[in-house]
Amino acid sequence: MRKIFLLFTIYFSLFIKADAQSERWQQSVKYTMVVDVDTLSNKLFGKQKLVYQNNSTDKLDKVFYHLYWNAFQPNSSMDVRSRELGKQMINGRPDWDGRVKDRILNLQPNEIGYQKIISLKMNGVSQNFKYHETILEVDLKTPIMPKTAVVFEMEFEAQVPLQVRRSGRDNPKTGVKYSMSQWYPKMCEYDYEGWHPTPYVAREFYGVWGDFDVTINIASNYKLGGTGVLVNASEIGWGYDKTLDSLKSINTKKRTWHFVGKNIHDFVWAADPDFKHLVRNVTNGPVLHVIYNDQPNNPANDTAWAKVADAAYKTLPFIEKNFGKYPYPQYSFIQGGDGGMEYPMATLISGPSLGTVFHEWMHSWYQMMLATNESMYAWLDEGFTSFAEDLVSKFYNNFSSNKEYVDALKDDPNNEGLKKLVASLPEDHAGSYASYFSLVRSGLEEPMSTHADHYNNNFAYSVDAYSKGEVFLEQLGYIIGAKTRDKVLIDYYNQWKYKHPNAQDFINVAEKRSGMKLDWYKEYWTQTTKTIDYSIDSLWEDNGESKIRIKRMGQLPMPIDLKITFKDGSTEMHIMPLNLMFGNKVQEDSLTPTITEEEWRWTHPTYIVTFKKRLTDLKVAEIDPSKRMADVNRSNNLIELNW
Repeated sequence: MRKIFLLFTIYFSLFIKADAQSERWQQSVKYTMVVDVDTLSNKLFGKQKLVYQNNSTDKLDKVFYHLYWNAFQPNSSMDVRSRELGKQMINGRPDWDGRVKDRILNLQPNEIGYQKIISLKMNGVSQNFKYHETILEVDLKTPIMPKTAVVFEMEFEAQVPLQVRRSGRDNPKTGVKYSMSQWYPKMCEYDYEGWHPTPYVAREFYGVWGDFDVTINIASNYKLGGTGVLVNASEIGWGYDKTLDSLKSINTKKRTWHFVGKNIHDFVWAADPDFKHLVRNVTNGPVLHVIYNDQPNNPANDTAWAKVADAAYKTLPFIEKNFGKYPYPQYSFIQGGDGGMEYPMATLISGPSLGTVFHEWMHSWYQMMLATNESMYAWLDEGFTSFAEDLVSKFYNNFSSNKEYVDALKDDPNNEGLKKLVASLPEDHAGSYASYFSLVRSGLEEPMSTHADHYNNNFAYSVDAYSKGEVFLEQLGYIIGAKTRDKVLIDYYNQWKYKHPNAQDFINVAEKRSGMKLDWYKEYWTQTTKTIDYSIDSLWEDNGESKIRIKRMGQLPMPIDLKITFKDGSTEMHIMPLNLMFGNKVQEDSLTPTITEEEWRWTHPTYIVTFKKRLTDLKVAEIDPSKRMADVNRSNNLIELNW
């Protein structure tokens, strides 16, 4: 009776959680895992209990699991794909991921990664399964009916690969023994589009929301950081328990670490005997942990990691004001991995670079709490995160991203190309604009709607996901107004956290807040490689009126801001809304008189702006003086007259 009552309680709580969700159903999971780590053989043995709630209206005849570590074997899809891309030369370099290259091909049997399923049961009945390299397909003997929950019980064995990509062991660059990401068999996502059994080839992840209860048994001298709250802190000490800075002494060979995380979609941890631990307590907020590898006789290392803790503490109020409240009780910056990689309530970072820290910190908002399908919408994650990172960096450093390009001029003041580049970039997000323009010039651009693993090259993927995605948001501010865009981001977070939004979901939020139609912008910017190019075509006087004709040279239509400056120093801003918008932004510059013109029909390549003064009174006319519109040729946007 007790077992039956417990299962009923679990099912009932999952139903309540499902019913509380609005707008679109989601599946739910509850993982309970116990793993034993053998630090001599670098293997782990795990038992996993997974309560899986089918909140859909569909009958599920099969399920799929991710087995990520099977990618770290010679001739795997990740290995071959990396080596094939490495045959391409882009900007004088092989196009493979510099962290992967051909390293997987050279792994020895004791260095490869693998995840093997020893047994798998659903509701106590053994199930048949089949390996597809990094995907496990399970044909269910009894289907999972709609609105019901089942319990999967699994035993598995895994070998920790030599550090190659994101996860692994014995990374010589960091000295960290174990970076344990993608370490457990993870249920694939099933959503309104069906199953997403995406093989692990290179890119990002998509997971089911739920709760994780993870117990790790490892050699007693190891120290851990990870996702979730350490519920047995009093048994550990080492800063988790405020009364003890060092590990609590025990007489057993292994120590047990017990973490719990709720309403998350993944779980990461890292372990090393030489980890050091810093803690910052935010008033009415999360506990911030910084866990890093000790470097004896190197006080600069300690100083750098302490700066990470202090920077996170300092920037959190700014982040929450502009992007939403951080809802979890803790966050950990953990040295590990191969660069920077985000996970719920934690990140693995290879070093204390604040740029990486801010980027991974912001992933807590644009992936860990919104959890878009990154394979299909990498730019909604990476691009939005990069946008936020830029603003957080500006807040922390008190200068804009354009400064790095201005500083470069100091090293080479005669670099005319760099001067022109700086002159073409907006104050904020300058690096992303420069990167996007570089991709356009290369001729290698692909639509942002391309599946992340199916780009023809890594270069195009990286710029699309990070830079063009960042430009998307800054340029949206040009279209609807920056203040309105900022409100859209808060609305988006509040309405879609924990719900796996897609691109249209974001546009719907932006349209509601702005009162404009924006589907055209999403379609042009994300589904095509059409570019923006407007020019000042000609100017003349006619019957006492002065006229400026603007011409659309590119294939991507946009609303246009035209600033006119006269000899007497007065200015006018003429705004031409695009007819597809069915609206227009409010005046942004309170100091400049603004005239809203008739809408510009996208079918018409030219538009004439009229002003009342004599043409000889005109000094400067400039299209988009804010430079937020990603015009690929700004040389024809400005005309200066010396009458």
